[in-house]
Amino acid sequence: MAKPRIPPANGDSPDRWEAQLRKGALEMAALASLWQGPLYGLEIIRFLESQSSLVLAEGTIYPILNRLKAEDLLAAEWVEVETGHPRKYYSLTESGRHRLRRMADAWMSFSGGLSRLLGPVLERQEIAP
Repeated sequence: MAKPRIPPANGDSPDRWEAQLRKGALEMAALASLWQGPLYGLEIIRFLESQSSLVLAEGTIYPILNRLKAEDLLAAEWVEVETGHPRKYYSLTESGRHRLRRMADAWMSFSGGLSRLLGPVLERQEIAP
């Protein structure tokens, strides 16, 4: 038996809600990808794909990195490589590390509370009449 479809509130589709949630987490994810050390753009994308369910295009990550750099949360440095073009490596500044710690604390508190709230919802698969 198919699950009944619940119409979205205010015309928002579940896909739009998920996209907004994802968009809000990308800045934190970009900062977190650099916690262990500098990476260049494509390495950041690959790291996020391998460590989370985030799949990003280059056109998504670079505006985020540029904004974080403008806010002095990241530093960037061009590095010559033996093969190919120079690569721009990004690293966390002290302000970036501080911001990421605050974001991680807030995320853990927020997501932990929601997990407790949603636990019973996920345990029960039927929809009450």
